[in-house]
Amino acid sequence: MDALNLEDYVASEPRKLYEMPKCSKSEKIEDALLWECPVGEMLPNPSDYRSSLIALTAHNWLLRISASTGRVLEKIYLASYCKFRYLSWDTPQEVIAVKSAQNKGSALARQAGLPQPVLLYLAVFHVLPFSLIGILEINKKIFGNVTDATLSHGILIVMYGSGLVRLYSFQAITEQFMQQKLDLGCACRWGGTAGTVGEAPFGIPCNIKLTDTPPPLFEVSSLENAFQIGGHPWHYIITPNKKKQKGVFHICALKDNSLAKNGIQEMECCSLESDWIYFHPDASGRIIHVGPNQVKVLKLNEIENTSGQHQISEDFVILANRENKNENLPTVTASGRVVKKKFNLLDDDPEQETFKIVDYEDELDLLSVVAVTQIDAEGKAHLDFHCNEYGTLLKSIPLVESWDVTYSHEVYFDRDLVLHIEQKPSRVFSCYVYQMVCDPGEEEEATNRN
Repeated sequence: MDALNLEDYVASEPRKLYEMPKCSKSEKIEDALLWECPVGEMLPNPSDYRSSLIALTAHNWLLRISASTGRVLEKIYLASYCKFRYLSWDTPQEVIAVKSAQNKGSALARQAGLPQPVLLYLAVFHVLPFSLIGILEINKKIFGNVTDATLSHGILIVMYGSGLVRLYSFQAITEQFMQQKLDLGCACRWGGTAGTVGEAPFGIPCNIKLTDTPPPLFEVSSLENAFQIGGHPWHYIITPNKKKQKGVFHICALKDNSLAKNGIQEMECCSLESDWIYFHPDASGRIIHVGPNQVKVLKLNEIENTSGQHQISEDFVILANRENKNENLPTVTASGRVVKKKFNLLDDDPEQETFKIVDYEDELDLLSVVAVTQIDAEGKAHLDFHCNEYGTLLKSIPLVESWDVTYSHEVYFDRDLVLHIEQKPSRVFSCYVYQMVCDPGEEEEATNRN
């Protein structure tokens, strides 16, 4: 796939490329990621060069699907000993992690009060080419009373009910505790059973089991285990571990836990859904703070004439397109007296344009913002592209399908592809794929301007 330059992209229009067909019960999609085709890589199979969707089915099949045709390119059966449910990038476009549902144990075991030491499993894969790293077991006998775990940028993040968050090196764990290297499609004997790795019914054995607790790289306490790390130099973002501090974010230096100047960020908004904050994925060290009606991009700068102290300042703000509805509405009582009432709508009132998703496309250096407005009985959404450096709005495109605000939604944007995943009740998923194509008239006009 040829790369688009920014001028071509701004002059392009979206078209729905395809809607993924409804799957049988055994192939119902649980989660999906978009894998863009590599540039300048030597890969073993021709299909490895195709942009793909990585999809996880309800029955533990991992599918690689052509992003241009919807055809299944590769199928991997994960395992029968747990239920895999979540897909995420460990390292974007390089490593993916597939997380299982948490192990609740059988009803009989729960009634008998038998402990369930294994909380969950993490299956980790390289995508260029698609290959197995291993399946990691998260065991309470090793990590203690852990409540959740995930992978991010090579770091195993383990969370506890008290709000404690601990970080471990996944590479160090793999080197020390991998029992056997496994390769997809190769014959394997495991626990007295023989089969082919990645094929049903054998699947992939759990080959990374810790026998001792590794040393943590870092630990901190935060409300609801909320924790972000990034910036230059390294900083982290937490919410103080008290309920009354919900919605308050502290930005601190990793080296000494000192709070940055202006490092307490709180967005003054009245809404049903909380605002959220994270380090900008463009590696600029900036911070994105998203509320229902505004997106703040913050800078982390060193204060002059100080010994390494840093401060937070505003880079730019993206505001929702709204009318001022805080009006004094007069009413007349039975006696004829005029009474004025002031109505204050919530900041995420569905009849007002509300920001739902913010993402970043690294090759085009664009911020994408999904804004939703409830119109009559259905919601309509549009995807806005903003200049990542200044926040300027470059283009806005409507999504064809309606947006029900009571459903769960995910939108992924990568080069000329937009992927919208909608989760309806009873875990019914719909997946809409759009491709940006250049409008010849606008393209010619852009060329003439240049």
